[in-house]
Amino acid sequence: MLLVKVGGSLGIDYDSVCEDLASIVHSGQQVILVHGGSAETNLLSEQLGKPPRMVTSVSGYESRYTDQETLEIFKMVYCGKMNKGIVERLQKLNVNAVGLSGLDGRLWEGKRKSTIRVIENGKKRVLRDDYTGKVEKINVNLLQILFKNGYTPILTPPGISHEGEAINVDGDRAIAALGAAINIEKLVILSNTPGLLKNLSDEGSLIEKIPFENIDTFMKYAQGRMKKKVMAAIEALNGGVKEVIFGDARIPKPIYQALKGRGTVIFRQD
Repeated sequence: MLLVKVGGSLGIDYDSVCEDLASIVHSGQQVILVHGGSAETNLLSEQLGKPPRMVTSVSGYESRYTDQETLEIFKMVYCGKMNKGIVERLQKLNVNAVGLSGLDGRLWEGKRKSTIRVIENGKKRVLRDDYTGKVEKINVNLLQILFKNGYTPILTPPGISHEGEAINVDGDRAIAALGAAINIEKLVILSNTPGLLKNLSDEGSLIEKIPFENIDTFMKYAQGRMKKKVMAAIEALNGGVKEVIFGDARIPKPIYQALKGRGTVIFRQD
């Protein structure tokens, strides 16, 4: 089984991702695709007069502040336009795809954070009424039912809290939990960058291989959203995944190229 995450930033070639995924499914391999939708969410938020608010945690990680109104916009894009757009592409490619959010069947369940501590204008603040959380429990049985009946799952945030509320969960960290829960060996994370770069403005500064034991020495190169991706890789590898590959979703055959080692490969040496 192969587990693939494709982000939602500008520049991603979803047609190429879906064509590549379809080829893999038609070869007889089972695949789960997890996707994002950040760029489309930002666009719709602006159009609806609710500009996105990005916050930085005290530990330096950037995320979307998600109040109730933002969560409704989030669901429109992730569960609606993005998820069904990908399902439609795959159905045209004769892949019997089923689109689900982490809400459905309590697929991704976790605790909602009651407050978040952030840094704004150099000062620490506590934000309330935020609907975010971390995936702690995976409904593996639901995925097994889909696979046994010939379906390809296409998954997206939000997740669900223990109390039954929709919560914004990070897709990279959700797929890390998923990979550990279903004993995946390789996890592919695609975005609009070649991988982890030493210099953000120079795509030629790609870091190609990182032994997991040395991951801490490479954290200084993880800027912005890449910090969450590296964190997700650490969580996945700690959970039993053998290899995490950061690949480029802007190129032809992005999944195939990532599996061939094009990108940043973080691996266990044991």
